[in-house]
Amino acid sequence: MAIIPNKNPMPTQAPEVRAHNFDEVALGYTAEIAMNEASRCLNCKNQPCVKGCPVNIHIPEFIAKVKEGQFEEAYQIINMTSSLPAVCGRVCPQESQCESKCTLGIKFEPVGIGRLERFVADYHNENNTAKPQLPTPNGHKVAIVGSGPSGLTCAGDLAKKGYKVAVYEALHTAGGVLVYGIPEFRLPKRIVAKEVETLKALGVDIDTNVVIGKTLTIDELFEMGYEAVFVGSGAGLPRFMNIPGEAYKGVYSANEFLTRSNLMKAYREDPVTPIMKGGKVAVVGGGNVAMDAARTALRLGAEKVYIVYRRSMEELPARKEEVEHAQEEGIDFRLLNNPVEILGYNNPDDPRDPKNGFVTGIKCIRMELGEPDASGRRRPVEVPGSEFVLDVDTVILSIGTSPNPLIKNTTKGLEVNSHGGIIVNEDGLTSREAVYAGGDAVTGAATVISAMGAGKLAAKSIDEFLSNK
Repeated sequence: MAIIPNKNPMPTQAPEVRAHNFDEVALGYTAEIAMNEASRCLNCKNQPCVKGCPVNIHIPEFIAKVKEGQFEEAYQIINMTSSLPAVCGRVCPQESQCESKCTLGIKFEPVGIGRLERFVADYHNENNTAKPQLPTPNGHKVAIVGSGPSGLTCAGDLAKKGYKVAVYEALHTAGGVLVYGIPEFRLPKRIVAKEVETLKALGVDIDTNVVIGKTLTIDELFEMGYEAVFVGSGAGLPRFMNIPGEAYKGVYSANEFLTRSNLMKAYREDPVTPIMKGGKVAVVGGGNVAMDAARTALRLGAEKVYIVYRRSMEELPARKEEVEHAQEEGIDFRLLNNPVEILGYNNPDDPRDPKNGFVTGIKCIRMELGEPDASGRRRPVEVPGSEFVLDVDTVILSIGTSPNPLIKNTTKGLEVNSHGGIIVNEDGLTSREAVYAGGDAVTGAATVISAMGAGKLAAKSIDEFLSNK
């Protein structure tokens, strides 16, 4: 049988339609397409794709089941190592992980591993109504701080071993960045809710509206009888550029903008937490979060949305698929430009003027690429005298986040690095006995699957620690 050189295309909503709704952009494979895509797998003996997966999914084995039409069996293979397959199949950067190692990808397009994982997970969720069997309790209690991908993964792995697990979430809905950061059109919230319900069925307690470091401290968790604590509190503290005008009305961090839209439903007619709608929007940054913010602004009614990024398209860190979707939807990429000031309306003669303090534009300077910096990317250099102004009403800053210092400041003996990330050893153990950490709280903002890998590692380490205690 001849090798099919290209991936089966992912069916999607038409750009002119999806740009005006929050429904999922990618529609998913049909069973026929999935089986055809699975037939492209070479079933390599050395399985390089598995080495590229942070949670080591048995990729050739599950794809072989898809090829045979045994979709539930394929799901069970994935479920052996991954707690969130429906999530990972949608948001993981497979092109730089498992698919980048695919042998077929040497000459042709790699197998669509992520698309097949999504299909299998969706098939299971739609067709399997059986609840997971409640594990036999082993008598040990573990607390998880944060219900993002690392926390949910750690909780699931421990619950399956019989641990009594409680997850403490600061917000009112479980899911962490999966619910407040990633838009509905990329990751429907029903998918996350389904995964959370599965954990609850395993006996995991989810306690929301609990801020560890304020409501409870880590020391108090131990006093409550927990024998180990995993900190997966993420990196939700936004960074700013420290340029003039950042205090104007209409300036948001991407974190705030997406949280208001995704979690607080600011797009509704009478929102509890309103957000700027319509007008012209500039999103500063070039990562996946910047793409999410720009595409969300478009769906909220913006007449024009710009991506302002100081490097070129080749250095853009966002996933290729997300960039292509943004371009198809009409997002205007202003590359090799860097903001130097946010402009606003000021009328000192009438402080009651309702226009006072609102954004009117963003002043940028053109850049050119110089020599490579420490990251290996060519350093952007300002072009003197090239300033210009973009006429916008809203500015969204998406230049990164860092871990919130609250847990560090309320936990004695917890060491952090210069970026605020919790320091851990190769087992995920912090400088405090029985306190483990992983995900963005350690590394800073990274991928969902890497956070899951950290949660998985910590669960294994906690199990070994408590089994030997």
